[in-house]
Amino acid sequence: MSLLRNDRIRELFPALEEWVYLNSAAVAPPPTVAVEAVKNQLADVSRNGSLHYTDWVATKERCRGLVSGMLNVRPNQIAFLRNTSDGFAAAASGITWRSGDNVVSFDGEFPANFYPWRSVRDQFGVELRLCREIDGRVDVDEMLGFIDSNTRVVTISAVQFASGFRADLERIGEAAKRVGALFAVDIIQAFGAMPLDLSGLQVDIAAGASHKWLCSPEGCGIFFLSERAMEVVAPTLIGWISVEHPWDFTDREQSYKEGALALESGTGPASLFYGLEQSLTLIRDTGLADIRDHLADLTDDLCERLSAKDYELVSSRIPAEKSQIVCVKHRGGIPSGQIAKDLEAKGIIVSPRGDRLRIAPHFFNNSDDIERLVGALD
Repeated sequence: MSLLRNDRIRELFPALEEWVYLNSAAVAPPPTVAVEAVKNQLADVSRNGSLHYTDWVATKERCRGLVSGMLNVRPNQIAFLRNTSDGFAAAASGITWRSGDNVVSFDGEFPANFYPWRSVRDQFGVELRLCREIDGRVDVDEMLGFIDSNTRVVTISAVQFASGFRADLERIGEAAKRVGALFAVDIIQAFGAMPLDLSGLQVDIAAGASHKWLCSPEGCGIFFLSERAMEVVAPTLIGWISVEHPWDFTDREQSYKEGALALESGTGPASLFYGLEQSLTLIRDTGLADIRDHLADLTDDLCERLSAKDYELVSSRIPAEKSQIVCVKHRGGIPSGQIAKDLEAKGIIVSPRGDRLRIAPHFFNNSDDIERLVGALD
Protein backbone atom coordinates (compact mmCIF):
# COMPACT_ATOMS: atom_id res chain seq x y z
CA MET A 1 0.00 0.00 0.00
CA SER A 2 1.48 3.35 -0.96
CA LEU A 3 1.88 6.10 1.61
CA LEU A 4 -0.32 8.35 -0.54
CA ARG A 5 -3.08 5.76 -0.45
CA ASN A 6 -2.71 5.42 3.32
CA ASP A 7 -2.99 9.21 3.76
CA ARG A 8 -6.23 9.25 1.79
CA ILE A 9 -7.57 6.50 4.02
CA ARG A 10 -6.56 8.43 7.15
CA GLU A 11 -8.72 11.34 6.09
CA LEU A 12 -11.78 9.09 6.46
CA PHE A 13 -11.13 8.47 10.18
CA PRO A 14 -11.66 11.55 12.40
CA ALA A 15 -10.44 9.62 15.45
CA LEU A 16 -6.90 10.08 14.11
CA GLU A 17 -7.17 13.84 14.55
CA GLU A 18 -7.15 13.35 18.31
CA TRP A 19 -5.66 9.94 18.94
CA VAL A 20 -2.91 7.61 17.87
CA TYR A 21 -5.44 4.82 17.66
CA LEU A 22 -3.84 1.37 17.98
CA ASN A 23 -6.78 -0.58 19.37
CA SER A 24 -8.63 -2.10 16.40
CA ALA A 25 -8.48 -5.52 18.04
CA ALA A 26 -11.07 -4.12 20.48
CA VAL A 27 -13.16 -1.64 18.49
CA ALA A 28 -12.10 0.14 15.31
CA PRO A 29 -13.51 3.58 14.55
CA PRO A 30 -15.83 3.55 11.53
CA PRO A 31 -14.94 5.81 8.58
CA THR A 32 -16.97 8.93 7.89
CA VAL A 33 -18.63 7.31 4.86
CA ALA A 34 -20.05 4.59 7.13
CA VAL A 35 -21.27 7.04 9.74
CA GLU A 36 -22.97 9.20 7.11
CA ALA A 37 -24.66 6.17 5.58
CA VAL A 38 -26.12 5.18 8.95
CA LYS A 39 -27.30 8.72 9.66
CA ASN A 40 -28.89 9.05 6.22
CA GLN A 41 -30.85 5.83 6.64
CA LEU A 42 -32.13 6.88 10.06
CA ALA A 43 -33.07 10.30 8.69
CA ASP A 44 -35.01 8.60 5.91
CA VAL A 45 -36.91 6.45 8.41
CA SER A 46 -37.61 9.55 10.46
CA ARG A 47 -39.14 11.25 7.41
CA ASN A 48 -40.76 8.28 5.66
CA GLY A 49 -41.22 5.43 8.12
CA SER A 50 -41.29 2.05 6.37
CA LEU A 51 -41.75 3.45 2.86
CA HIS A 52 -38.27 2.36 1.75
CA TYR A 53 -38.21 -1.00 3.54
CA THR A 54 -37.21 -2.83 0.36
CA ASP A 55 -34.10 -0.65 0.20
CA TRP A 56 -33.15 -1.79 3.70
CA VAL A 57 -33.42 -5.42 2.64
CA ALA A 58 -31.45 -4.78 -0.55
CA THR A 59 -28.64 -3.14 1.44
CA LYS A 60 -28.44 -6.13 3.75
CA GLU A 61 -28.22 -8.46 0.75
CA ARG A 62 -25.44 -6.38 -0.78
CA CYS A 63 -23.58 -6.74 2.51
CA ARG A 64 -24.10 -10.48 2.34
CA GLY A 65 -22.62 -10.49 -1.14
CA LEU A 66 -19.61 -8.44 -0.03
CA VAL A 67 -18.93 -10.70 2.96
CA SER A 68 -19.32 -13.91 0.97
CA GLY A 69 -17.06 -12.62 -1.78
CA MET A 70 -14.34 -11.58 0.67
CA LEU A 71 -14.50 -14.99 2.38
CA ASN A 72 -14.79 -16.99 -0.88
CA VAL A 73 -18.09 -18.64 0.02
CA ARG A 74 -21.64 -18.52 -1.34
CA PRO A 75 -24.09 -15.87 -0.10
CA ASN A 76 -26.53 -18.45 1.27
CA GLN A 77 -23.75 -19.74 3.53
CA ILE A 78 -23.64 -16.40 5.39
CA ALA A 79 -26.12 -15.40 8.09
CA PHE A 80 -26.18 -12.08 9.92
CA LEU A 81 -26.67 -12.54 13.66
CA ARG A 82 -26.00 -10.13 16.52
CA ASN A 83 -22.39 -11.00 17.32
CA THR A 84 -19.72 -13.71 17.45
CA SER A 85 -21.23 -15.32 20.55
CA ASP A 86 -24.55 -15.83 18.76
CA GLY A 87 -22.77 -17.70 16.00
CA PHE A 88 -21.04 -20.20 18.26
CA ALA A 89 -24.16 -20.56 20.40
CA ALA A 90 -26.17 -21.37 17.26
CA ALA A 91 -23.60 -23.98 16.24
CA ALA A 92 -23.31 -25.60 19.67
CA SER A 93 -27.08 -25.75 20.21
CA GLY A 94 -27.73 -27.06 16.69
CA ILE A 95 -25.60 -30.19 16.98
CA THR A 96 -27.16 -33.42 18.27
CA TRP A 97 -24.59 -34.49 20.83
CA ARG A 98 -23.81 -38.13 21.53
CA SER A 99 -22.44 -39.92 24.55
CA GLY A 100 -18.65 -39.82 24.52
CA ASP A 101 -18.34 -36.77 22.22
CA ASN A 102 -15.55 -34.28 22.75
CA VAL A 103 -14.71 -30.75 21.61
CA VAL A 104 -11.06 -29.78 21.09
CA SER A 105 -9.99 -26.16 21.54
CA PHE A 106 -7.44 -23.82 23.17
CA ASP A 107 -7.59 -22.70 26.80
CA GLY A 108 -6.90 -19.07 25.90
CA GLU A 109 -9.80 -18.62 23.49
CA PHE A 110 -11.86 -15.47 23.80
CA PRO A 111 -14.97 -16.33 25.87
CA ALA A 112 -17.27 -16.07 22.82
CA ASN A 113 -15.64 -19.27 21.60
CA PHE A 114 -15.62 -20.95 25.00
CA TYR A 115 -18.92 -20.55 26.84
CA PRO A 116 -21.11 -22.15 24.13
CA TRP A 117 -18.91 -25.27 24.28
CA ARG A 118 -18.84 -25.20 28.07
CA SER A 119 -22.62 -25.16 27.90
CA VAL A 120 -22.78 -28.45 25.96
CA ARG A 121 -20.21 -29.89 28.36
CA ASP A 122 -22.47 -29.02 31.28
CA GLN A 123 -25.73 -30.07 29.57
CA PHE A 124 -24.72 -33.20 27.70
CA GLY A 125 -21.50 -34.35 29.33
CA VAL A 126 -19.40 -33.51 26.26
CA GLU A 127 -15.68 -33.55 27.09
CA LEU A 128 -13.93 -30.24 26.52
CA ARG A 129 -10.25 -30.74 25.71
CA LEU A 130 -8.13 -27.58 25.83
CA CYS A 131 -4.53 -27.26 24.69
CA ARG A 132 -2.16 -24.79 26.32
CA GLU A 133 -0.37 -21.60 25.40
CA ILE A 134 3.41 -21.86 25.62
CA ASP A 135 5.54 -18.71 25.27
CA GLY A 136 2.77 -16.77 23.53
CA ARG A 137 2.03 -19.61 21.09
CA VAL A 138 -0.76 -22.12 20.84
CA ASP A 139 0.64 -25.63 21.28
CA VAL A 140 -0.81 -26.93 18.02
CA ASP A 141 0.88 -30.31 18.38
CA GLU A 142 -0.83 -30.80 21.73
CA MET A 143 -4.11 -29.68 20.20
CA LEU A 144 -3.88 -32.15 17.33
CA GLY A 145 -3.01 -34.89 19.80
CA PHE A 146 -6.35 -34.36 21.53
CA ILE A 147 -8.30 -35.13 18.35
CA ASP A 148 -9.69 -38.65 18.08
CA SER A 149 -12.61 -40.57 16.58
CA ASN A 150 -14.99 -39.11 19.19
CA THR A 151 -14.16 -35.48 18.36
CA ARG A 152 -17.23 -33.69 16.99
CA VAL A 153 -15.83 -30.14 16.82
CA VAL A 154 -12.35 -28.62 16.66
CA THR A 155 -12.48 -24.88 17.26
CA ILE A 156 -9.93 -22.08 17.45
CA SER A 157 -9.49 -18.40 16.63
CA ALA A 158 -7.77 -17.52 13.39
CA VAL A 159 -5.83 -14.94 15.42
CA GLN A 160 -5.65 -15.02 19.22
CA PHE A 161 -6.95 -11.91 20.96
CA ALA A 162 -4.45 -12.01 23.86
CA SER A 163 -1.27 -12.92 21.98
CA GLY A 164 -1.76 -12.25 18.27
CA PHE A 165 -0.83 -15.86 17.47
CA ARG A 166 -2.06 -16.80 13.99
CA ALA A 167 -3.20 -20.39 13.73
CA ASP A 168 -2.28 -22.80 10.95
CA LEU A 169 -5.92 -23.23 9.94
CA GLU A 170 -5.12 -25.53 7.06
CA ARG A 171 -3.24 -28.00 9.23
CA ILE A 172 -5.86 -27.98 11.99
CA GLY A 173 -8.71 -28.22 9.50
CA GLU A 174 -7.17 -31.22 7.79
CA ALA A 175 -6.76 -32.98 11.14
CA ALA A 176 -10.41 -32.33 11.97
CA LYS A 177 -11.58 -33.56 8.59
CA ARG A 178 -9.65 -36.83 8.93
CA VAL A 179 -11.86 -37.87 11.87
CA GLY A 180 -15.07 -36.36 10.50
CA ALA A 181 -15.14 -33.48 13.01
CA LEU A 182 -16.46 -30.03 12.19
CA PHE A 183 -13.83 -27.28 12.05
CA ALA A 184 -15.01 -24.03 13.66
CA VAL A 185 -13.06 -20.76 13.51
CA ASP A 186 -13.49 -17.45 15.32
CA ILE A 187 -12.61 -14.98 12.55
CA ILE A 188 -13.25 -11.70 14.39
CA GLN A 189 -9.52 -10.95 14.88
CA ALA A 190 -8.66 -11.74 11.26
CA PHE A 191 -11.48 -10.70 8.92
CA GLY A 192 -10.65 -7.26 7.58
CA ALA A 193 -6.96 -7.47 8.42
CA MET A 194 -5.92 -10.28 6.07
CA PRO A 195 -7.33 -12.48 3.29
CA LEU A 196 -9.45 -15.41 4.47
CA ASP A 197 -10.48 -18.22 2.14
CA LEU A 198 -12.90 -20.27 4.22
CA SER A 199 -13.60 -22.71 1.44
CA GLY A 200 -9.94 -23.31 0.70
CA LEU A 201 -9.17 -23.78 4.40
CA GLN A 202 -11.97 -26.36 4.81
CA VAL A 203 -13.65 -24.32 7.54
CA ASP A 204 -17.11 -25.64 8.43
CA ILE A 205 -18.26 -23.01 10.92
CA ALA A 206 -17.06 -19.43 11.28
CA ALA A 207 -18.26 -16.59 13.47
CA GLY A 208 -17.21 -12.97 13.69
CA ALA A 209 -18.57 -9.46 13.93
CA SER A 210 -18.41 -6.03 12.39
CA HIS A 211 -16.80 -3.74 14.96
CA LYS A 212 -13.13 -4.71 14.88
CA TRP A 213 -11.10 -4.98 11.67
CA LEU A 214 -14.17 -4.36 9.50
CA CYS A 215 -14.41 -0.81 10.93
CA SER A 216 -18.18 -1.01 11.10
CA PRO A 217 -20.86 -0.26 13.69
CA GLU A 218 -21.22 -2.82 16.45
CA GLY A 219 -24.20 -5.14 16.09
CA CYS A 220 -23.69 -7.02 12.82
CA GLY A 221 -22.57 -10.57 13.58
CA ILE A 222 -21.31 -12.77 10.73
CA PHE A 223 -21.91 -16.52 10.71
CA PHE A 224 -20.84 -19.10 8.11
CA LEU A 225 -21.85 -22.72 7.60
CA SER A 226 -20.26 -25.07 5.06
CA GLU A 227 -22.35 -27.58 3.12
CA ARG A 228 -21.18 -30.32 5.47
CA ALA A 229 -22.04 -28.28 8.55
CA MET A 230 -25.53 -27.55 7.22
CA GLU A 231 -26.22 -31.29 7.42
CA VAL A 232 -25.14 -31.42 11.07
CA VAL A 233 -26.10 -28.04 12.58
CA ALA A 234 -29.89 -27.80 12.81
CA PRO A 235 -31.38 -24.29 12.88
CA THR A 236 -32.37 -23.44 16.45
CA LEU A 237 -32.56 -19.64 16.28
CA ILE A 238 -35.84 -19.69 14.39
CA GLY A 239 -38.15 -16.76 13.71
CA TRP A 240 -40.48 -15.29 11.14
CA ILE A 241 -37.88 -14.61 8.45
CA SER A 242 -36.28 -18.05 8.80
CA VAL A 243 -38.77 -19.47 6.29
CA GLU A 244 -38.76 -19.34 2.49
CA HIS A 245 -41.71 -16.95 2.17
CA PRO A 246 -41.83 -14.88 5.36
CA TRP A 247 -44.48 -12.50 4.01
CA ASP A 248 -46.90 -15.36 3.52
CA PHE A 249 -48.44 -15.16 6.97
CA THR A 250 -50.98 -17.91 6.27
CA ASP A 251 -48.66 -20.83 5.46
CA ARG A 252 -47.33 -21.88 8.85
CA GLU A 253 -45.82 -25.15 7.59
CA GLN A 254 -43.52 -23.79 4.91
CA SER A 255 -39.87 -24.83 4.66
CA TYR A 256 -36.96 -23.01 6.18
CA LYS A 257 -34.67 -20.96 3.97
CA GLU A 258 -31.70 -22.64 2.37
CA GLY A 259 -28.40 -22.89 4.18
CA ALA A 260 -27.34 -20.49 6.91
CA LEU A 261 -30.18 -18.09 6.04
CA ALA A 262 -32.56 -20.11 8.22
CA LEU A 263 -30.68 -18.82 11.26
CA GLU A 264 -31.74 -15.23 10.65
CA SER A 265 -34.75 -15.17 12.92
CA GLY A 266 -36.10 -11.66 12.50
CA THR A 267 -35.42 -8.15 11.28
CA GLY A 268 -31.92 -6.87 11.93
CA PRO A 269 -30.32 -3.48 12.55
CA ALA A 270 -31.18 -1.96 9.16
CA SER A 271 -29.28 1.29 9.60
CA LEU A 272 -26.11 -0.52 10.64
CA PHE A 273 -26.03 -2.49 7.41
CA TYR A 274 -25.73 0.81 5.53
CA GLY A 275 -22.57 1.54 7.52
CA LEU A 276 -21.30 -2.01 7.13
CA GLU A 277 -21.67 -1.81 3.36
CA GLN A 278 -19.52 1.32 3.16
CA SER A 279 -16.79 -0.11 5.40
CA LEU A 280 -16.73 -3.46 3.59
CA THR A 281 -16.45 -1.67 0.25
CA LEU A 282 -13.56 0.46 1.52
CA ILE A 283 -11.67 -2.58 2.81
CA ARG A 284 -12.37 -4.65 -0.29
CA ASP A 285 -11.27 -1.85 -2.62
CA THR A 286 -8.12 -1.21 -0.59
CA GLY A 287 -7.32 -4.91 -0.86
CA LEU A 288 -7.03 -7.42 1.96
CA ALA A 289 -3.61 -8.58 0.79
CA ASP A 290 -2.37 -4.98 0.74
CA ILE A 291 -3.78 -4.40 4.21
CA ARG A 292 -2.06 -7.55 5.48
CA ASP A 293 1.27 -6.47 4.01
CA HIS A 294 0.93 -2.92 5.35
CA LEU A 295 0.23 -4.23 8.84
CA ALA A 296 3.15 -6.65 8.60
CA ASP A 297 5.44 -3.70 7.83
CA LEU A 298 4.08 -1.65 10.74
CA THR A 299 4.27 -4.47 13.28
CA ASP A 300 7.73 -5.58 12.14
CA ASP A 301 8.88 -1.98 12.61
CA LEU A 302 7.22 -1.87 16.02
CA CYS A 303 8.88 -5.06 17.21
CA GLU A 304 12.29 -3.91 15.99
CA ARG A 305 11.93 -0.58 17.81
CA LEU A 306 10.74 -2.29 20.98
CA SER A 307 13.79 -4.54 21.07
CA ALA A 308 15.76 -1.61 22.49
CA LYS A 309 13.13 -0.87 25.14
CA ASP A 310 12.35 -2.40 28.51
CA TYR A 311 9.61 -4.61 27.07
CA GLU A 312 9.39 -8.34 26.47
CA LEU A 313 7.70 -9.41 23.25
CA VAL A 314 4.99 -12.01 23.90
CA SER A 315 3.65 -12.41 20.36
CA SER A 316 5.24 -14.91 18.03
CA ARG A 317 6.92 -13.24 15.05
CA ILE A 318 7.55 -16.46 13.16
CA PRO A 319 6.35 -15.59 9.64
CA ALA A 320 3.60 -18.23 9.60
CA GLU A 321 2.38 -17.25 13.09
CA LYS A 322 2.62 -13.48 13.31
CA SER A 323 -0.37 -11.21 12.85
CA GLN A 324 -1.34 -7.56 13.10
CA ILE A 325 -1.62 -7.87 16.91
CA VAL A 326 1.49 -7.35 19.03
CA CYS A 327 1.46 -8.08 22.77
CA VAL A 328 4.26 -7.09 25.15
CA LYS A 329 5.06 -7.12 28.87
CA HIS A 330 7.08 -4.57 30.82
CA ARG A 331 10.21 -6.23 32.15
CA GLY A 332 10.11 -4.11 35.29
CA GLY A 333 6.64 -5.35 36.16
CA ILE A 334 4.66 -2.15 35.55
CA PRO A 335 1.02 -3.32 35.16
CA SER A 336 -0.35 -3.21 31.65
CA GLY A 337 -3.42 -1.33 32.82
CA GLN A 338 -1.26 1.46 34.22
CA ILE A 339 0.76 1.67 31.01
CA ALA A 340 -2.41 1.84 28.91
CA LYS A 341 -3.80 4.59 31.13
CA ASP A 342 -0.57 6.58 30.89
CA LEU A 343 -0.55 6.20 27.10
CA GLU A 344 -4.16 7.39 26.89
CA ALA A 345 -3.13 10.57 28.72
CA LYS A 346 -0.59 11.06 25.92
CA GLY A 347 -3.23 10.56 23.22
CA ILE A 348 -2.38 6.93 22.40
CA ILE A 349 -5.00 4.17 22.62
CA VAL A 350 -4.04 0.53 23.21
CA SER A 351 -5.53 -2.24 25.39
CA PRO A 352 -4.38 -4.06 28.52
CA ARG A 353 -5.10 -7.78 28.30
CA GLY A 354 -4.16 -9.48 31.55
CA ASP A 355 -0.50 -8.82 32.19
CA ARG A 356 0.02 -7.87 28.54
CA LEU A 357 -0.20 -4.64 26.60
CA ARG A 358 -1.94 -5.25 23.27
CA ILE A 359 -1.05 -3.03 20.31
CA ALA A 360 -3.25 -3.39 17.24
CA PRO A 361 -2.70 -1.03 14.28
CA HIS A 362 -4.96 -1.04 11.24
CA PHE A 363 -4.72 0.12 7.62
CA PHE A 364 -5.31 3.75 8.63
CA ASN A 365 -2.18 3.76 10.81
CA ASN A 366 1.29 4.71 9.59
CA SER A 367 4.91 4.64 10.72
CA ASP A 368 4.53 7.99 12.50
CA ASP A 369 1.96 6.37 14.80
CA ILE A 370 4.41 3.60 15.63
CA GLU A 371 7.16 6.12 16.32
CA ARG A 372 4.91 8.10 18.67
CA LEU A 373 3.94 4.97 20.57
CA VAL A 374 7.52 3.80 21.01
CA GLY A 375 8.58 7.26 22.11
CA ALA A 376 5.78 7.39 24.67
CA LEU A 377 6.77 4.00 26.07
CA ASP A 378 10.03 5.52 27.30
